Amino acid sequence: MYSLTEIRFSGSVRTSNRGVPAPFFLWYTTAMIFLASDHAGFALKESIRKMLEEMGREVKDMGAFELDPDDDYPDYVLPAARKVAENVKENLGIIFGASGQGEAMAANKVKGIRAAVYYGGPLDIVQLSRKHNDANVLSLGARFVNEEEAKEAVRVWLETEFEGGRHERRMRKIADAER
Repeated sequence: MYSLTEIRFSGSVRTSNRGVPAPFFLWYTTAMIFLASDHAGFALKESIRKMLEEMGREVKDMGAFELDPDDDYPDYVLPAARKVAENVKENLGIIFGASGQGEAMAANKVKGIRAAVYYGGPLDIVQLSRKHNDANVLSLGARFVNEEEAKEAVRVWLETEFEGGRHERRMRKIADAER
């Protein structure tokens, strides 16, 4: 398990807690990645959780913990979003549902959350959600992406850093609207 320190916008080499260069896929480091899904995203969440753990990422599963067709995504997504919001500079969330739309809408109700939806198509969408919008939650539409597409989207999302610059000004304006 890696425990890494991130140095944003400094140009410094990122290192692991052992002083060795961190693998590229761990450059955007987090204290924790919080996962949440309802029944529609349950299987995909389980697959992504396993992949993240194999990558050495710290993961906290906020539920669902069993397949229940009568569950409601806000019961899992909102607690996960609140955990991400506790430390928006480090924590991330990945949430799963049928389309990912409702899950993102719920997560975006939490102050400090910037949830982006991906349900297929060019991976530029995922990349730009981090690069330009500093998305801290990725919402995946499990009925529209297969397991391999979702894994690749998560990898791209984790590897992409916020570009800063003119985008910081825009993120401040969004944050101001939350006050």
